[in-house]
Amino acid sequence: MKTLAVIVLAMASLCFTNITNPLTDAEREAAIKEMTSTRDHLLNTLAYLSEEQLTYKASKDSWSIADCTEHIIVSENIIFDMLLATLEIQPDAAKRSEVNHSDEQILVMIADRSNKVKTSKAFEPTGKYGSHEAALENFKTKRGEHIEFIKNTQDDLRNRYQQVPFGTLDAYQILLFIAAHTERHVQQIEEIIADPGFPTE
Repeated sequence: MKTLAVIVLAMASLCFTNITNPLTDAEREAAIKEMTSTRDHLLNTLAYLSEEQLTYKASKDSWSIADCTEHIIVSENIIFDMLLATLEIQPDAAKRSEVNHSDEQILVMIADRSNKVKTSKAFEPTGKYGSHEAALENFKTKRGEHIEFIKNTQDDLRNRYQQVPFGTLDAYQILLFIAAHTERHVQQIEEIIADPGFPTE
């Protein structure tokens, strides 16, 4: 009888540790939509730009389109690694109250270019990929992998968290952050293209 009780307790413990809270279909679809649409917006905006256009700077201290593109890619890889780090920690529903922004607020706030943010050194463009083309290939590959992650993950992303300068995000919101950050800098690229001094070809 004692042995049976131990087995039952062990099985109950195993079942408990395997309980997951995967994304809903709606959450999955929303994240895929944001990641796909912002990817396409970037690629369409960059299409057919010449080397002179890619490297044009409106002022000595401003970024070029190539700089913006590299920043998008570097940031995406760093931020996605932050998400993966949250998966090493057990989900904790008790901390949900610390998440202080809705999904919609994240999408709007991060994409809003009127909210000026100083870029940390780790996220600054340095030419690490060697060329704009190589950087863009890295973006396509990584964004594709991240979309596949969203499609397939069964991890509990809502009860894992990451501290950011403006509060606490859950791991799902990190994905939305990545998409909105892409949109933010596509808008910056469009501002560069609209500059009066931008090369015509």
